[in-house]
Amino acid sequence: MKEIEILKKAGCSERVIKHCVAVCKKAVEIASKIDGADLELVRIGALLHDIGRSKTHGVEHGVVGGKIARELGFSDKVVRIIERHVGAGIPKEEAIKLGLPPKDYIPETLEEKIVAYADNLTNGTKHISFEEFLRKLKKRLGNNHAAIERAIRLHRELSEKLQTNKRQIQRTKL
Repeated sequence: MKEIEILKKAGCSERVIKHCVAVCKKAVEIASKIDGADLELVRIGALLHDIGRSKTHGVEHGVVGGKIARELGFSDKVVRIIERHVGAGIPKEEAIKLGLPPKDYIPETLEEKIVAYADNLTNGTKHISFEEFLRKLKKRLGNNHAAIERAIRLHRELSEKLQTNKRQIQRTKL
């Protein structure tokens, strides 16, 4: 996969690369169960989502990664997946407080949401439940942080899409 070579050339550690591969597997698994998802875009975005970790492991790694991907000639769709994958997204006001360029980093497209969600469900190379992710997020940010509600909304939205598609598949088998 050329994306793995890109991560290596960018300077990502083996640990980050293995995480990106695990997120990719989860993201493609989710995307394959949702009608209309662009599997190739999800695959590329998931593999490259943490390319910014070649330079920093802070919250700004999404913005840094977007810049790297843009310089490498990736499409705006891939760049936005990378910029918007952190947590369940970061609104403009919070981005400013975190020292990020002032804009919204909330996942908007289906593919952006799938990669962000798959990243949330992947701890290192291990896939975890949403409940486990939420426990870790609350421990890190506190129970009342706005990111908690954003993560829950993202989980509900994608869970609903997965359930709807599952029901449609079951009806076609009848």
